[in-house]
Amino acid sequence: MAMKTYSMELLFKALADRTRLRLLSLMGEDEVCVCYFVEVFKTNQPKISRHLAYLRRAGLVAARREGKWMHYRVATPPDAHAARIFMEVRAWLREEREMQRDRERLQQLCCAPRPPVQLKRAPRPASLAADAPRV
Repeated sequence: MAMKTYSMELLFKALADRTRLRLLSLMGEDEVCVCYFVEVFKTNQPKISRHLAYLRRAGLVAARREGKWMHYRVATPPDAHAARIFMEVRAWLREEREMQRDRERLQQLCCAPRPPVQLKRAPRPASLAADAPRV
């Protein structure tokens, strides 16, 4: 059986959108619930889900359902060349000020003593879960 080749075009199309780059940056090394993306970006869930679906098709994120919550995390592309490019893009994203502000906003939302109503029962990203107890 022949192995399916990875699409270079799909990789670059996935990385060519600012919202998708922000999503990848916000995930970092965490698994993040869609509801947090909606709050951080101040946009609607269908728009976020469309971008996440595009990233999934490109093999850049993986998803997991837990009850009503969808969790997304960064995935390494199966192609070695794509994986190297993706690693460099992620390093670059960590240095971008807008991406850093998004991460700060996520941390504020996760650690707020009184989170927005839609986040009250939402599972927090693992790296932020221990920072502050939920009230």
